[in-house]
Amino acid sequence: MAETTDVKLYFSFRSPYCYLLSKTMWDIVDNDRVNLLWKPVGGWDLRSPPDRAKVKIPLVRQDLARYARRMDIPVNPPPPETEPTPAGAASLYAEEQGKLRQFIIEAMHLEWGEGQNIAEDTALAEVANRIGLDSGAVIGAAHDNHYLDELAQNASEAEECGVIGVPTFVIGEDIFWGQDRVDFVLEHLQEIAS
Repeated sequence: MAETTDVKLYFSFRSPYCYLLSKTMWDIVDNDRVNLLWKPVGGWDLRSPPDRAKVKIPLVRQDLARYARRMDIPVNPPPPETEPTPAGAASLYAEEQGKLRQFIIEAMHLEWGEGQNIAEDTALAEVANRIGLDSGAVIGAAHDNHYLDELAQNASEAEECGVIGVPTFVIGEDIFWGQDRVDFVLEHLQEIAS
């Protein structure tokens, strides 16, 4: 059996670039030589601070719209106050249940494709229903200190290894920042394999 490579993925459910990545990351995840280490973060971790984010929103929305047209995916940004922490925590539960891929796809679509605030329990219940998880368990996980602590640990770990934003893949000492780095990650994995 081929040796596997640990690939860390730092991800925020509030990032429009993570939305784009949620459509393109699966060639990495499906590689039988990859062991994905899921590292969601919450709050403002690994994102521009609020004052800077306000200035960036018009540019980011233009950029997102360009990518969305090219990828033929819907874009309907969520309310500005949307908080990524509950979805990040719930994603850790979904991973334990073997439903991480489905959770990522549906949560990001609900937020960025349908414009819903995924911090709200009703939105998380909708994600749970779409992917066949118990909505009460998903909502409970979104507020569970065990999962919330893991989000904070992920953010601290990211800063220690030099991660400056999301989405970011980390393979050993190599850091690949941005949703448009998937090809570089795949090339790097091929180099490791050979």
